[in-house]
Amino acid sequence: MSKRFAKALLSVTVLALLGVSTALAEKKVKDQGEYDLYTNSTKTTDAAKRLAVLNSWKEKYPDTDFKEERLMIYLTTYQQLNQPAKMVETSKEILAINPKQVNALMWLAYFTQTQPPTADSLATGEKAAQGLLDPQKPDGVADADWGKIKTDFAAVAHNTLAFIATQRKQLDDAEQEYGKTLQSITTPPCQSGLPVCANLLQAQVSWALASTIISQKKPERYPDALYHLARAASLTGPGALPDATRKQADVSLLKVYAAFHGQDDAGLKELRTMAVTQPMPPAGFKIKPKHEIDAENEAKFVHDNPQLALWKKIKEALLAENGGQYWDSLKGTAPPKMKGKLVSQKPALRPKELVLSIDEDKPQVTLKLENPLPGKAEPGTELQFEGMADEFSKEPFMLTFLVESKDKIEGWPAQAAPPAKKGPPSKKASAARKKQ
Repeated sequence: MSKRFAKALLSVTVLALLGVSTALAEKKVKDQGEYDLYTNSTKTTDAAKRLAVLNSWKEKYPDTDFKEERLMIYLTTYQQLNQPAKMVETSKEILAINPKQVNALMWLAYFTQTQPPTADSLATGEKAAQGLLDPQKPDGVADADWGKIKTDFAAVAHNTLAFIATQRKQLDDAEQEYGKTLQSITTPPCQSGLPVCANLLQAQVSWALASTIISQKKPERYPDALYHLARAASLTGPGALPDATRKQADVSLLKVYAAFHGQDDAGLKELRTMAVTQPMPPAGFKIKPKHEIDAENEAKFVHDNPQLALWKKIKEALLAENGGQYWDSLKGTAPPKMKGKLVSQKPALRPKELVLSIDEDKPQVTLKLENPLPGKAEPGTELQFEGMADEFSKEPFMLTFLVESKDKIEGWPAQAAPPAKKGPPSKKASAARKKQ
């Protein structure tokens, strides 16, 4: 049992003693000795000393009229002494007398999750949790207080039923029950005063719910799982996981988020902020999966860069395992116009062969022209071309196109006109020079 749950359960003691005080008017002690033991058991604040009083009472008056009341005080005493096994045993004894006793139902349901699961323990926990969903109000508890207590009883019940369904591999049922547990969250927290109120379970339940959804292996449900995982990893204060456990949840969150959505620090920060504000994701909540983002980016890339997208598609197909088959289908065809940057030219003037790079800073395409281009172009000049695929080499990569005419190449720089040739001087100019 955690330290939080090992604290004195004063509210349960109050509920127990309410039943006791009412019973005093209806039941009778055997004698003054039993009356003194009864009174001491309700007034002794030290749990260890109280246990000694209870044991003496039980030994001397085994058939008391106050058997249920005595067991209720035993239950509170064992809770204060942090003896969960004794609490389970005592709760079963109480329910054998009064199957509707809410404190016994609550602790049997709660401890179902803290002991090794067996068919019997799960069946006992299930029965207790179902009884806790329709609890009987003890005498003397105000209606307003009872409403708050019922909320926390419901949280314990649904959380227990979720655990049981998980152990039985009934993951759909487990998910529903964990969701009902989270819906029991109240503000301000723990209004009932119980140590197992809904708010103190919220991070634990969020992590369990995330794990349940992931275990179902339904990728379309991963956004909900990530929401609950972010909540478990990010909650602080009442209801938060212990530091070491929260770090484990955070590691899981980073791993699952990156695998499903991709690296997105801003998106993850926004998810954390949202998740701590409410226990369940809002209507319309969505996290895009990585493949959807990649498809959108690819569509945008193709729209914005149709020529480069075409080249990447051709290159990837040529480099694939069955690239030879693709080359057989590509050879002798003329793909749509593509774009590249000049790497080299042969010869240096009036070239008939150009080497281009397309999407990498290295030679990738060779253009062979039937007729030379005028002049020359500087390396890095951007050219668009059309041609017929003629040769291919995978290592090193080179795709060669035959270009039938100069007008199939765009972007070749205009060449300066050659200087005009001077003719022979006129007779008049020659005569003038002679006179000089």
